[in-house]
Amino acid sequence: MPESTEPKNVSENLGSARIPHFVASFEETPVAAVDAVQVKEKKSNLWLDAWRDMRSRPMFWISAAIILVVALVALFPGWFTQVDPRACSLTNSNGAPGVGHPLGYNKQGCDVYSRILYGTSTSVSVGLIVVFITFVVGTIMGALAGFFGGVVDTVLSRAGDIFFSIPYILAAVVVMSVMSEHRNPLVIAFAIGGFSWPITARIVRSEILRVKNADFVMAAESLGLSRFSTLVRHVLPNAMAPAIVVTTLSLSSAIVAEATLSFLGVGLPPGEFISWGNDISSAQLSLRTDPMPLIYPSLALTVTVLGFILLGEVVRDALDPKARARR
Repeated sequence: MPESTEPKNVSENLGSARIPHFVASFEETPVAAVDAVQVKEKKSNLWLDAWRDMRSRPMFWISAAIILVVALVALFPGWFTQVDPRACSLTNSNGAPGVGHPLGYNKQGCDVYSRILYGTSTSVSVGLIVVFITFVVGTIMGALAGFFGGVVDTVLSRAGDIFFSIPYILAAVVVMSVMSEHRNPLVIAFAIGGFSWPITARIVRSEILRVKNADFVMAAESLGLSRFSTLVRHVLPNAMAPAIVVTTLSLSSAIVAEATLSFLGVGLPPGEFISWGNDISSAQLSLRTDPMPLIYPSLALTVTVLGFILLGEVVRDALDPKARARR
């Protein structure tokens, strides 16, 4: 039986087939352009990404404008009024607004507008001191407890739980009542900040527990860096974002706490210091007959607190990559 030659012919046809190839010339496709690594021109890290996100949001600019005005008023109240806030006359008691006195007078005959401006310095200064105390104490306690663990974590966490169980407003009322002869912005700031730091400590501790297991921490320790140096140089800088957010939000709480203590009569002495809380407290007696001396300082307090809250919300969203991705 003769052998079939069909497969042989097919293979010969395939072998003889020529598929044309088109190759671009070297001038059209330079090797340097093909092998070049594409690198983004813009630098990127957590803080730069957060700044780019914040500056694109109208809420950031609104809160920044409010805080800027509050800061200018607190630092330079004389730029905005020439009236002495302590120059009071009963002949102007509950007087109507006039030239140079746009908000009128309170029951004691003091200029309401001038007292609001000068009261800004007191409230903001107390708030800043409280935030500084809570940030420093809370960061140290939370960082040591979270990084070293063991007995250190147990002792510091239990101490924080003790302070956390005490409402800081109630504790500040007790402290200011005991220190009634030494009431000043520094004392009231320590009375508030001395019992409000556990919130910051808890947040810093939880963030330290997350960061300390990262590879760069292990690499730093393997290179011979001490544990404390590793904490200060590598772990803390990468765990400060939540603490900054809490600090921004706690500034508004500190300002409200100072006004609350002054309103209750255990804060700053009304004769020595001008405070929004003191003005609100003294104006409540004439609320039905003349409510405006109470409403004006209340509005100043509300707008200031709102500005810091809005800024804290924007910073929190900007430092959270997941929140940025959801927008």
